[in-house]
Amino acid sequence: MQLKTFTMEPNAKQLQKFLKKNYQGGHYFSVYEAGFSGYWLHHQLTELGIKNIVVSPGDVPISNKEKSYKDDAIDSRKLARELENNSLKAIFVPTPKQSATRQISRLYALQSNENKKIRLRIKSFLNYLGVEIPFEVGSRWSNRLINWLEKLELKNEGDRYYLDQLIKNMKAKRKELLATLKLIRKNYADHQVIKRLRTIPGIGLITAFTYYAEIMDIRRFDNENKLASYVGLIPSLKSSGNRTRVRGLNHRQNKLLKFRIIESAWVAIKNDPALTSSYVSYIKRMPKQKAIIKIARKLLNRMRSVWINQKEYQIGRMI
Repeated sequence: MQLKTFTMEPNAKQLQKFLKKNYQGGHYFSVYEAGFSGYWLHHQLTELGIKNIVVSPGDVPISNKEKSYKDDAIDSRKLARELENNSLKAIFVPTPKQSATRQISRLYALQSNENKKIRLRIKSFLNYLGVEIPFEVGSRWSNRLINWLEKLELKNEGDRYYLDQLIKNMKAKRKELLATLKLIRKNYADHQVIKRLRTIPGIGLITAFTYYAEIMDIRRFDNENKLASYVGLIPSLKSSGNRTRVRGLNHRQNKLLKFRIIESAWVAIKNDPALTSSYVSYIKRMPKQKAIIKIARKLLNRMRSVWINQKEYQIGRMI
């Protein structure tokens, strides 16, 4: 039953004041869709005694009319209707402390990507000038390479200035990345969950930390399939009648965690005999990229098992 529709600022105290004034003695429930503003409002509403949930926009039932006509009033009525019908599934809301840990993980990923981009700019600029690096360059740039870049003689002053600015930018970004890595090592390297995860072949500190920061509570996933769905390692299916078509990996995913798990899977197949055997078997009947996704799924299952059972991983054991 709809009692009133109105517009107000996203202020929890004002909402509480309005509810107590107009609906004194009631039980108050609220809902909003997850978005850019995070969870501060949820925490405030909860502290004020309003039973709030946060939902994923993609999980809210919607009619054809609501798809065609979309505005704040329609969206609010839709959410209120489904909240009354008890058809909404709340997403996991991290505590402020958990959210802060997650931000460190995402900051490291952002800084790492920025480092990769600036290195690509330097490589692209050298290609533009027709300059080749006279020695092998790994994924992590050494001081030897940086010294060579700084001493590289270029004909035009403008080119030298441009390269110097790129190098200066790269050094600054690398310093920021190392500072964040130092923070992660100091505060999380000895965390029991992270230490156990690192006993799994292929799982280093950053992958273990990212997994912990993004998941926080492993038991919120009832089974392996739900965890794989959250990460983005299950196929998207389209069913019609008696036919079911697999359409590749589901687009709903945790991009950062998915990237880390797949990256670790490439390392794991070189260090875990069981995964090596599985990978060799897979590539006999499918492309390597599809095979590594299956390995990543196995690796994810291992990580879940280690966390739930609170035991170190035994190499070569199939889980």
